[in-house]
Amino acid sequence: MEKGKRGPKTDNPKPYRMAVKYDEECKHILDAYCEQENVNKMEAARRGIKKLKDDLKK
Repeated sequence: MEKGKRGPKTDNPKPYRMAVKYDEECKHILDAYCEQENVNKMEAARRGIKKLKDDLKK
C-alpha cells in the first residue's frame, strides 16, 4: 500500500468533501430514507445530487 493512502482500492474514488447544515425536516427525511434504503447519509446525499442532473439546462 502506498504511504498516505487508506481504505480499499476503488474504481470510483471520492476525493471531494462537503459539509452541510440542514433543518429538522431535512433530518427526518434523510434519516427515514437512510433507514428505508439501508444506506448511510453520504450515499443518500450522492443519490440526491445525481437526481439534480435532469434539472440541468443543456
